[in-house]
Amino acid sequence: MCGSIGTRIRKYLDERRNHRTRLVTKDGRCNIEYGNIKYSKHFAFLADFWTTLVEARWRFVFFNFTATHTLTWFIFGLLWYWIVRNNGDLTWQNPSPDHTPCVWGVAGLTTAYLYSLETQTTIGYGVRALTPHCPGAVALVTIQTVLGAIINCFMCGVIMAKISLPKKRAKTISFSPMAVISPRNNYLCLSIRVANLRKSLMIGSQIYGKLLRTTTTQDGETIIMDQVNIDFMVDAGKDNLFFICPLTLHHIIDKSSPFFEVAVDTLLNQDFELVVFLDGTAETTSASCQVRTSYIPREIMWGYSFLPIISRSRDDKYRVDFSNFSKVVPVATAHCAYCFHNIKGHHHHSREGQDNPGFEVIEITESQDATKM
Repeated sequence: MCGSIGTRIRKYLDERRNHRTRLVTKDGRCNIEYGNIKYSKHFAFLADFWTTLVEARWRFVFFNFTATHTLTWFIFGLLWYWIVRNNGDLTWQNPSPDHTPCVWGVAGLTTAYLYSLETQTTIGYGVRALTPHCPGAVALVTIQTVLGAIINCFMCGVIMAKISLPKKRAKTISFSPMAVISPRNNYLCLSIRVANLRKSLMIGSQIYGKLLRTTTTQDGETIIMDQVNIDFMVDAGKDNLFFICPLTLHHIIDKSSPFFEVAVDTLLNQDFELVVFLDGTAETTSASCQVRTSYIPREIMWGYSFLPIISRSRDDKYRVDFSNFSKVVPVATAHCAYCFHNIKGHHHHSREGQDNPGFEVIEITESQDATKM
């Protein structure tokens, strides 16, 4: 019992430590904060108020929506109260029986607020109504109606913009939780897998990566976040991918690759983060979006390969089995990239793969859970 609790605590601490050291989390969020920004710079967010509102959290959007409408109802309610008071329509003013009010049914502050609400929302219960005997009241109802329409359009636009944000479409793009290193087509490759969970295409999709690491220049300068380009490709190339089914992306580890000096026994001692980007345009909405994820050394498995995921069914349809999306099998792999390219026979270190702490090979079982295309 105590051992189980201790294991859970260590696992939780490891996850917290990995979360802190990541620049990009597994779900694509950037783990970065800004400090010492001049107070005057905050006015730039107010100048670009549309983007500020769209990027605000939902609770702030709902608060702004409620507060904006309630405040305008109350302000115009005060103006209606002022008009009927000047006209002597209030109950405590004891209007004469033949008195003609500016607004029927408004005899106090509460009824003035209700009339303001009914006017701006175009409810019109029929209890309170405007008369044509007060020009100021006619002007005020015109102003409130126009302003209320503008507020409704603006706030509804903010809500619709938040609902249709491209990042929501990015939720249906999934990367494999780990990357693998194994030989493929006479090359040593680092491979990841990505899937589009919707049948609608991502048009003009492009995949690329950035390797983030801390380096020291010849002048002794330490660069905390040095970025190195990582090229990925599939069998058909690396540009304008036909992203209709899950793809396995490959980065060739050759002499120009930053992974060339990495070996199976030094991988976990490395300090880097591989950030992978997918840019594309949603076919349905024509909105551009970017999907991100990252891999740290403990999430790269040396000597494994992904299981096949696409097959053809008996009724001549392509079958995508998502149960195999993240499953891997061990394959014979060279000890390092240098061995693979320079030593005959590649010096296969193992035919069972190299386990990486934090992941385990899942037993393969028959599954009927699949998507037909």
